[in-house]
Amino acid sequence: MSVVVFAETWEGRFKKATFEAVGYASALGREMGTETVAVVLGQCSDELEQLGRYGAAKVVHIAGADLNSFEASRYAAALSAQVERAGANVLIVSGSFNGKTLAPLVSVALEAALITQCVELPTSTQPVRVKRGAFSGKGYAYFESRAPKHVLSIVPNGIGLKEHPVSAVVETAEMAVAAPKTQQISVERASGTIALPEAEIVVSGGRGLKAPENWKMLEELAEVLGAGTACSKPVSDMHWRPHSEHVGQTGIAINPNLYIAVGISGAIQHLAGVSGSKTIVVINSDPEAPFFKAADYGIVGDAFEVVPKLTAAVKAFKSAH
Repeated sequence: MSVVVFAETWEGRFKKATFEAVGYASALGREMGTETVAVVLGQCSDELEQLGRYGAAKVVHIAGADLNSFEASRYAAALSAQVERAGANVLIVSGSFNGKTLAPLVSVALEAALITQCVELPTSTQPVRVKRGAFSGKGYAYFESRAPKHVLSIVPNGIGLKEHPVSAVVETAEMAVAAPKTQQISVERASGTIALPEAEIVVSGGRGLKAPENWKMLEELAEVLGAGTACSKPVSDMHWRPHSEHVGQTGIAINPNLYIAVGISGAIQHLAGVSGSKTIVVINSDPEAPFFKAADYGIVGDAFEVVPKLTAAVKAFKSAH
């Protein structure tokens, strides 16, 4: 008996969300008195042993060209087979884009209960009782299941990295997978260097910036902070910024440690996607902007004056320290 965790890769490298999921699975495994098995699918250029740093006692690497790019049906079949092989009754998956697609397929294949958006470890394992986000992030709910098997999907950047160092045993194998049910036609890569779901800091802009060329000052602030850049829905709809940067209820849901909103009024749809942020800073010239009610810190002022001063202050602080 064991807990299995899907160790997701991106272009052959482990993601921060992967280490978070492995740490979560390891903590759950210790509560259940069992070991944690991490499953890696397809090409991986990172050292597999490093998953032991976050508590994976065993790492199973399923190689093969058919698994080198994500295809939901193939990945679901391969992962389901490894869960059954390990005799596990719990599978942990990060709630990434791929994870959100994969988790329900695996739960159907295993006839397992699926609980998504988990934000904490289960308070009980018999039955499984776990806290999850609800109402588009505006609240929380406890879900309880008495099913024999479970697939738990965790919120990326919502649990935090936790190390539980063990010596990982690595096993490499190949397996035949069925022909895919879908075909990959093309891949469009989002610009930028920091994936928004995993970003610790996000600098975001709205219509208050008035024109797309004014994003340069946000990009400068993001660069000195080591942050990702984002935008509100109206901005992406007007094609000022790519849709891959749209955060909100109909865009990407994020959970950074720091979210800086510049020129965003704070409509409820936007708040639904960023309410998981640990600290929210709002910069807006309108003192009645709804976003101020959700902010931890607020600056009422002209963004074109405030943001450059903030960037200069951060540069000065980093130079002094």
